[in-house]
Amino acid sequence: MSEKTNIRIGVSIGDLNGVGLEVVMKTFADERMLDFCTPVLFASNKVIAFGKKQFGIDFTYNGIVHLNSIIDHKINVMNIWRELPPIQLGVPTPESGQCALDSLSAAVAALKEGVVDVLVTAPINKKNIQSESFHFPGHTDYLAQELEGDSLMFMVSDELRVGLLTDHLPLKDVVKNLSQELVEKKIRLMEASLRMDFGVIRPKIAVLGINPHCGDQGVIGNEEEKIIHPVVQKLYKEGILVFGTYSADSFFVSDYKHFDAVIAPYHDQGLIPFKMMSFGKGVNFTAGLSKIRTSPDHGTAYAIADRGIADESSFRQAVYTAIDIFRRRTENEELIANALDVNSLDKGFLSKEKGD
Repeated sequence: MSEKTNIRIGVSIGDLNGVGLEVVMKTFADERMLDFCTPVLFASNKVIAFGKKQFGIDFTYNGIVHLNSIIDHKINVMNIWRELPPIQLGVPTPESGQCALDSLSAAVAALKEGVVDVLVTAPINKKNIQSESFHFPGHTDYLAQELEGDSLMFMVSDELRVGLLTDHLPLKDVVKNLSQELVEKKIRLMEASLRMDFGVIRPKIAVLGINPHCGDQGVIGNEEEKIIHPVVQKLYKEGILVFGTYSADSFFVSDYKHFDAVIAPYHDQGLIPFKMMSFGKGVNFTAGLSKIRTSPDHGTAYAIADRGIADESSFRQAVYTAIDIFRRRTENEELIANALDVNSLDKGFLSKEKGD
């Protein structure tokens, strides 16, 4: 089975006033990364020069102005700005928001065109990136619009995988945005991703309740009975190993160990335990799309952006995860293609026998 060794990693640089530039440069300054991937950073030579001086990072790269000039197994910097944008480390500004959007838009375009194989995004500020062309609560919803498929925010690590029924919503809007149709769609997305992207043959999925103690049989809420349980029962009858609901206040003590993934109704319910167990090693993966996108499990971290102490571990893990998923999807596609070829040969052989 073939294995692509020069997987091209498109990197959106994120908010230039946060830690994105630092963790990206620290990750790819390790020359061993270039043995199995080709990074393409959507920024500019002057931005990289700023980062080298600011953070004292030894960083050799190939500056390009056209994507057809990418050199494999080298760090490539796609120049999307001619001048150095105004950088005020630690301070969110309209300019840094616009630069984050410029980088993201260019990287997504390259991903859609197949120039890069996967996308890894550095952190953005969800407020200062808002504009006429970006009116989303985060990367996930933007990518769902730009790329084919339905999206699932899927936080993954070696210890735990957590998906969300709703992601960046105010808590007061969670219940009114839940429906049986949404629950079914998200569970199916998770089950398919576990099989296709993570190689889990028979995934076991747990679903958390919405209310404290899953509503205590209707005493403190009946959304579990009305919205979630009918879907769980339906999918289980179809052969999908989905179970629940489980009370979120105790589930992460030990129950999570019996499942391949858990799906939580709202953001903090799933991400607080995930980050407590996996922070710095976790990855945000946008499952369900035709293309692969990952990001680190942290934000812009403005408070330390000018200190040169940002830990690149999560960003590096996001690169590894994107590569692993790309290879697994490629292997699956080859297996399917080979199976079709064998079926075609069998049909041709049988037809020939009948003719004889």
